Amino acid sequence: MAHKELIVAIGMIVAASPATATNPEPTPTTLAPTESAGAKYCLRVEPVTGTRLEFVLCWTREEWAEQGVDVDKEWAKEGVSILR
Repeated sequence: MAHKELIVAIGMIVAASPATATNPEPTPTTLAPTESAGAKYCLRVEPVTGTRLEFVLCWTREEWAEQGVDVDKEWAKEGVSILR
């Protein structure tokens, strides 16, 4: 009987572990959707040294290109939303 209780307890621990949790964030598409010229593409940006806070910046395609960022390449990993 003790073995059954141990198996049930281990099963509950495994079921509640973070490894089995689902990702609540929707996965963005592989390429950024093409929008109007004034649309701003919001991407996650690496945290500043000394902090763990993640930033989201919203710039037009041209502004991202000036920073050396290809929106189409980064959208799959870092894309958040588009402001029209």
